[in-house]
Amino acid sequence: MLNIAKHELLAAALVGYQHQLEDIEARVAEINAELGKAPVGRAASPPAAGGRRKRRRISAEGRARIAAAQRARWALSRQQAGPSQPTKPKRRLSKAGRAAIIAATKKRWAAVRAAKAGAAPAAKRSA
Repeated sequence: MLNIAKHELLAAALVGYQHQLEDIEARVAEINAELGKAPVGRAASPPAAGGRRKRRRISAEGRARIAAAQRARWALSRQQAGPSQPTKPKRRLSKAGRAAIIAATKKRWAAVRAAKAGAAPAAKRSA
């Protein structure tokens, strides 16, 4: 309940302060008009209805200029870095090497199974 009441209180305070701000801006505009000055600051352009300003768009020409400048920066960066060293070719496993690995793995697993089979009957005898 307190959060809702606090929220409503803050919203009401905000509305009151915005109203006071509009009054002050109107008075400043009147004084500036009497002095013969152009309007200053926020009074000249109020924000859009949603409270946010309209998002500015960039023209196609502006985007092209930005892209060209970025390409120039990258070209300069590559030029200063110099030529890159060639990469080493990817190492490949030969058929004989793969066959040796497979044979060693099978031999290792056969030893594991044999050790397990030898230990299993001994465990049954002691029970």
